[in-house]
Amino acid sequence: MISPLAHIADGAQLGANVVVYPFAHIHTDVIIGDGCVIHSNANLYPGTRLGKNCEVFPGAVIGIVPQDLKYQGEETTVEIGDNTKIRECVTIHRGTNDRKTTKIGANCLLMTYVHIAHDCQLGDNVILASYVGLSGHVTIDDYAIIEGKAAAQQFVHIGAHAFIGGASLIRKDVPPYIKAAREPMTFAGVNSVGLRRRGMTEEQIREIEDIYRIIYVQNSNITKGIKAVKETLPETPLLEEIIGFIQGSDKGVIRGLI
Repeated sequence: MISPLAHIADGAQLGANVVVYPFAHIHTDVIIGDGCVIHSNANLYPGTRLGKNCEVFPGAVIGIVPQDLKYQGEETTVEIGDNTKIRECVTIHRGTNDRKTTKIGANCLLMTYVHIAHDCQLGDNVILASYVGLSGHVTIDDYAIIEGKAAAQQFVHIGAHAFIGGASLIRKDVPPYIKAAREPMTFAGVNSVGLRRRGMTEEQIREIEDIYRIIYVQNSNITKGIKAVKETLPETPLLEEIIGFIQGSDKGVIRGLI
């Protein structure tokens, strides 16, 4: 169903079984996948690409030009994966020459008033609660959850399955599988509840707990912690993933327990 009161510009491409409510505004060079629902007063600007079965709620603005003074009108996009829900008044800006696209994965939930700036890259199954703000170039890996009113600085990287407490200020990278909170942001344990919900075994969770206990609890700094992990624990894919994330961090990772 496409309301005659919706504005759909020439050049927009709508898939099968798309629903567009009155007063939605879909610009040219927008591609909407099969089964999507676009609610009243949603605005989809040029360069927006929606996968299948997405839902965009009233007041959302997707694909508008970035708030970056370096942006010179280059053709860039916003790409959103299948089954993602974008709630009321979410804003998602298109990319710049840096990454060419702002990307949201499949099965994500972006709650009310979330802001995602230019060139951010979100994996699949990411949840951002209300009023989360991401500055430009932020990367969030699969299954990460950020509670409401948290704010991320430019270029930070948040690892897979991480859980970040509400109203946090994210200035450093957050390694995978952990909980993080406080000010300044610190390690707050392993996200064991979330990992169990997603099918990780108790053995895998214990391994992750052992790795982070050595890094963040038993050692005075990250460098010593990584050295101790390599000396005391067997090499496994999980260990390689965690150590690789930490050692690959450009901004540095969050600190341990105070």
